[in-house]
Amino acid sequence: DFQYAAWQMIYLLTTPSRVYKNSQIRKHTKNQWARDDPAFMVLLSAFLAVSSILFAVILKLSVPGFFKFLLWVVFIDFIGVGLVIAGICWYACSYLTRRDNSSQTVEFGYSFDVHCNAFFPILVILHVVQPLCWHIFIDGDSRLATFLGNSLWLLGIASYIYITFLGYAALPYIRGSEKILYLVAVLTFAFVFSVVLNANWGRHLINFYRYRIGE
Repeated sequence: DFQYAAWQMIYLLTTPSRVYKNSQIRKHTKNQWARDDPAFMVLLSAFLAVSSILFAVILKLSVPGFFKFLLWVVFIDFIGVGLVIAGICWYACSYLTRRDNSSQTVEFGYSFDVHCNAFFPILVILHVVQPLCWHIFIDGDSRLATFLGNSLWLLGIASYIYITFLGYAALPYIRGSEKILYLVAVLTFAFVFSVVLNANWGRHLINFYRYRIGE
């Protein structure tokens, strides 16, 4: 249901806890936590493709360069990294943080769903808002440009961490899910350190993108 998937995307930007309430309902009605409808993945992939156009404009890519960039973003940044993160979380929750009196394990599909949920807000922030603001206040040598640009990264990555936390906190047989939020403290320290050093994360990302697609 594409309409339902679109509403989930809106909730992920406004009240992400509602998405996981729906997961709990799915568990009771269909006896599974993971989505069984590909609509969300289809919409997310389409949004990723469209948002990549904004980055292609900033990078001034050729048409072949754009498609190469898109393949990198979809199959490495989204799916590849997502599978690694989902695998780590799946293992940790299934074997390290499971309550002692529980025989349940986390569905790997659910772990990847959590990644997809958490990926959407960071995609909006870094692939839509950041490119739109690039020439306004990010692409500069000043510490103010670094502060403003890196603030988007702080917001995006912190939202990824928070939505990931909500995903595993929704599982009644997992303990210690709040420890995921400790990563926000590490992220905040890295943010402050980057501003002090005037290390503009957005500009580093642009340079990295140019390097890996060879344009």
